[in-house]
Amino acid sequence: MDKFTCIHVFCRIVELGSFIAVARERKLSAMMISKYIAQLERELGVSLLNRTTRQISLTEAGERFYRQSKSIMEDLIGLEEQTRELGKTVKGTLRLVAPIDFGSTQLVPIVAAYQAIYPDVKVSLTLDNGMVNLAAGNFDCAIRVTDMPEPSLVARKITQTPLCLFASPDYLNRQGRPQTIDDLKQHQCLHYLNTPHGEFWIFNQAKRVRKIRLEWHFGCNNGRALGEAAMLGLGIVQAPELFLRHLIESGAIEEILPAMRPAPIPIYATYPQRKFVPSKLSTFVNFLIEYFQSTPQRAD
Repeated sequence: MDKFTCIHVFCRIVELGSFIAVARERKLSAMMISKYIAQLERELGVSLLNRTTRQISLTEAGERFYRQSKSIMEDLIGLEEQTRELGKTVKGTLRLVAPIDFGSTQLVPIVAAYQAIYPDVKVSLTLDNGMVNLAAGNFDCAIRVTDMPEPSLVARKITQTPLCLFASPDYLNRQGRPQTIDDLKQHQCLHYLNTPHGEFWIFNQAKRVRKIRLEWHFGCNNGRALGEAAMLGLGIVQAPELFLRHLIESGAIEEILPAMRPAPIPIYATYPQRKFVPSKLSTFVNFLIEYFQSTPQRAD
């Protein structure tokens, strides 16, 4: 067993959180992974990991060794990527993860336009509304629709979107158009599940943020499904305008209480901090920013 492999296995155990996860990643047995760690600890003369039946944690020596090892590993990977790019061809596989709504409504045409310029870059796109740990190394870049990007990551703002209230003309004809925030309590509400605001809807009233909890009639974690529900007259939805633009432009839904919009929600391309950013990643993030700058946006 070479020391480089042992160190790499150790780093991946820390990042993935278990021997089994690393064994699955490397297509080896958990026993073989244990042997790598045992050899590394034997050569160093210290314990790197505290092991219990339920979890793994770093010892003091392990925490220090991980920080230094991770830095060395990133330098080596960066050196390899810099060397490969001497041919000035942007290539490789770019692994992206994005929220379902943003990915399904926005990213596919952007990827197509990007690959027309950089045909040697393969793009692997995963749509997931969960918080993905980029330190695990399974993705190069995560798109975040949030006003609170993770401070440990590089976060480059690519665009922003208003958070608006929408309903169908049919629903408003039947149920009436709300004139105030409090009027919403008398309406059927369609709730966006699993947002940072939980059960609350957010508004801007007299230049102050106001949060209200409403009894919702239908809930879903997918903006397109909520847009369809609003279009069918099921009720009123609060959602990012960017995700429902196709329904707005067709007249299927319309905005209500526009003066009560909260601050626009930023959208970021995030990736781990590193000394060398591969050209496949830097060119894509730059392309995202330029794409939205050149695409007409609705007024906030």
